[in-house]
Amino acid sequence: TYLLLSAYDVAVLNTDENKTEEQKYILGTLPEQTQWNYTNGIIYKHYKPNSFQTLVLSRNMLDNYAYKYINNDKNQGQILKYKSQEIENKLRLENTVRLKDWKVNYGAGTEFVKYNNETYNVLSLPGGVDTINYNSAISFVKYGLFGSVSKPFFNDDLTLSAGLRLDGNSFSSNMKNPLKQLSPRISASYKLTDKFNINFNTGLYYQTPAYTMLGFKDSNNIYINKQANLRYIQCAHLVGGIEYSSQKNARFTIEAFYKKYAHYPQSTNRGISLANSGGDFGVVGNEAVQSISEGRAYGIEFFAQQKLFKGFYGLMAVTLFRSEFTNANTNAFSPSSWDQRFIVNLTAGKKLKRNWELGAKFRLTGGRPYTPYDTAYSSVTYIWDVSKQGQLDYSKVNTGRLPINHQLDIRIDKKYFFKHWNLNLFLDIQNLYKFVAKDQDYLSVKRNTNGDPLLDPNFSNPPRYQLQFLPNSTGTVLPTIGIIVEY
Repeated sequence: TYLLLSAYDVAVLNTDENKTEEQKYILGTLPEQTQWNYTNGIIYKHYKPNSFQTLVLSRNMLDNYAYKYINNDKNQGQILKYKSQEIENKLRLENTVRLKDWKVNYGAGTEFVKYNNETYNVLSLPGGVDTINYNSAISFVKYGLFGSVSKPFFNDDLTLSAGLRLDGNSFSSNMKNPLKQLSPRISASYKLTDKFNINFNTGLYYQTPAYTMLGFKDSNNIYINKQANLRYIQCAHLVGGIEYSSQKNARFTIEAFYKKYAHYPQSTNRGISLANSGGDFGVVGNEAVQSISEGRAYGIEFFAQQKLFKGFYGLMAVTLFRSEFTNANTNAFSPSSWDQRFIVNLTAGKKLKRNWELGAKFRLTGGRPYTPYDTAYSSVTYIWDVSKQGQLDYSKVNTGRLPINHQLDIRIDKKYFFKHWNLNLFLDIQNLYKFVAKDQDYLSVKRNTNGDPLLDPNFSNPPRYQLQFLPNSTGTVLPTIGIIVEY
């Protein structure tokens, strides 16, 4: 089997829309971007009476270019130029064997990785304005071994599974030894009755830090994160719950989970875990970090699924959880950027006569945490002139919280079946009742009639701008008409 997927994206600023204070702020902060990527590969499977072998050979590449000029004018100097390439060539071989009730799977994989980065960025940091300017090119090999075994016991009432994985790479001596990334896993499922099951699983998992961290250089042209002995991110999982299956294609589960993170990257300059810093539109990890942050996520999830029954189907998932990570300034746990406390997802559909289908999706989430602005630092003229946005107060990481969000989407499909092909017409309406979601307010400067920032007459050493908060909200009804052709 051969598979190819690719994409090309361009994001440019609409500088003609420069009328409101909110538009001026957005145009002053967002970069422009060009990005393309692809992934392709072949899968070969060889079948034997009691086993089959799988060979996977693939390559994927991401090319990313982001840039920003002062006042979006190429004649006034550049404050951001970020060009990166991520290239992975992968090979995996595995064998799956069935011996009576035993199922055994084992294999090995390797990746050759290349990462190129060209960065020029003028930043406002807690210690003042700094310029990052470097070119880097790294390449290394990842390698791993894995195996798992499962077997039912006691007339199939109990099923046990166990697995083991080892990972390593040649990037640094700290990550070279796969025994440091030994990942055992075990799971069990016990049938209480014909309808009730108890499920349990636990294990260790490891993840390579982002390439932006591995390829970062400091002002001395040194791979500072490599010297800091950056490590694999570790996560220990513990999950347990009960499952109910009805005779009408319905399934219900309730599970409790606990995840413990170790060696998570923490920003050296800002002193916060990258899990607490948010995503935004910037490049995450392109800075000096240390593998010293710890984290935890725990909660309970209720899941219900109705497979197609008398034309109706539906899914419901309700999750109550906490997600927290430590920072350098307190070493106490702070809410992570995705600590929304609860998530409710409802999806339902009904197949009607004459190949009509009606579907709906409703999502309700708790408010995302955010870090308040340091208004005094943000107002300093030379700080604002570089960043064009409010600077966060990292002594108050994620102490604010946004309001609850919710949205309803609906979709109507009409399908036509022909001899050698099918036609699907659909109408999709997102945010049907036009809910307006509120985000953290923008912190901006006050301007005169010419659009120039106003100085604060109460400060001269250092000089400061007058500041104001601008509302930041989004919410519109988005209808889409689509055509799908299958052949």
